[in-house]
Formats: sequence, structure tokens, C-alpha cells
Amino acid sequence: MLRIQNLDAGYGNLNVLRRVSLHVKAGEIVTIIGANGAGKTTLLKTVTGLLRSRSGEVLFRGEDIRRIPAEQVVLRGCSLVPEGRQVFAAMPVQENLLLGAYVQHKRGRLDEVKSDLERVYGLFPVLRQREHQLAGTLSGGEQQMLAIARALMARPSLIMLDEPSMGLAPLIVKDIFAIIRRLREAGNTVLLVEQNARSALRISDRGYVLETGRIILEGEAGDLLANREVQRAYLGKDLDAENK
Repeated sequence: MLRIQNLDAGYGNLNVLRRVSLHVKAGEIVTIIGANGAGKTTLLKTVTGLLRSRSGEVLFRGEDIRRIPAEQVVLRGCSLVPEGRQVFAAMPVQENLLLGAYVQHKRGRLDEVKSDLERVYGLFPVLRQREHQLAGTLSGGEQQMLAIARALMARPSLIMLDEPSMGLAPLIVKDIFAIIRRLREAGNTVLLVEQNARSALRISDRGYVLETGRIILEGEAGDLLANREVQRAYLGKDLDAENK
């Protein structure tokens, strides 16, 4: 579904991504892990058209989408849940969701918006209870659910999530990862950027390790969880110390 080949991108004179290559197959959950500043958010912004690449390819369903506007990327079925949630705090929950449905409005499919609202309310019952509440008054976990639901209103086939567990309590984090599994069960393909590497890899099919703008390791999620270097660097676990 998504194939990135030899991608370079950055800001001004700063080159952040260096010849990054990865792929995501339909129906997969793929996780990208890495330290702060590794280039994870830059990668997602480049895929969605929020940042122009300098070279390489970004193929979505076989089409190179590097030069098309971000709204056209969404129209093609690729949505981003941004880091920090970025809900419209002064607007009610339902209005936030309706903004996510602009794709359907643009296509003239207004009859589908109501059914899409019911679908996301079914996935996130708390949002139905809060539909007239200002988004800025929601808890952090509820705002994250709203950000995911807003992206789903565009009916994406690929949904990308940037640090969805950031700043959330452990019990809420568990709920968010359960929701991500349900997204795949509902037919979505998921590309996940997450510093909570252990939890992310546990729900993933495959993963990539991004370090200073380069992919340094890739593999099945279980293999990455078992990899000593990944454990030391990203999982907070040193097998040699454990075995002493």
C-alpha cells in the first residue's frame, strides 16, 4: 500500500531524513521506533504532503504522491493523527468530527457523513456522550480518541499515528493500543510512530528502527522485541544485566 524509497527530506539547510526506505502492506500494523530527533515526525509529514521531500519516492497504491497537496493525499485515502492531538479546542466534539468529514463533503457524499458519525461513535462511545462538549475540556485520552475519530471520518485506508500515547496515563495508553488493534480489525492499515516501543511492537506485524534520519534495522515485530540492541536502546532492558 505504501512504499518509500531512498527518501531525503528536511527543513532549510537541515537534512533530517537520509535515503529512508520502508514499506507497509495492506492490512498491516507497522511501527517506527526511534529516539527524539530521529526524524519520525518528519517522515510522516513528508508522506502526507505537509513537508516536501528533496529526493526519493513516496508511492501510495502505486502513485507517487510527493508533489500533490496534503488535502489530495487525504482524498486518496491516507490520513494522519498528528503528534499532540491538535483538536480544535474551542469547538464541540461533533464539529471536530465533521471537519474530518470534509472529504465526503468535497465528493458530495453528504448522506455518508451521518453513517460515518455513527461508526466512530460506535468505536468511541465516550465521544457520543461528549458530542456537545468543547474539545478543549476533554481529558487527554478523550482528546486522543477524538483525534483518531476525526481522521477516520475521512475513510482512510491507511491511517498514520504520531505518538498516540504521549502524555497519557498507563491505563489510558492500554486503551489506545487496544483501539489501534481494532482499527486493523475494521480494515484499516496502520503506520504507527511511537516511543512506547514495547507496547507498539506487541501489537504490530513489523517494525523499523529510525536513528538520526536513517533506517538502521527492520524486521518482524517479535524479532525486534527479542533483539538485544533494540532492548538496550529502546525497551529499557539489558539481557546481559538480567542474566548476571
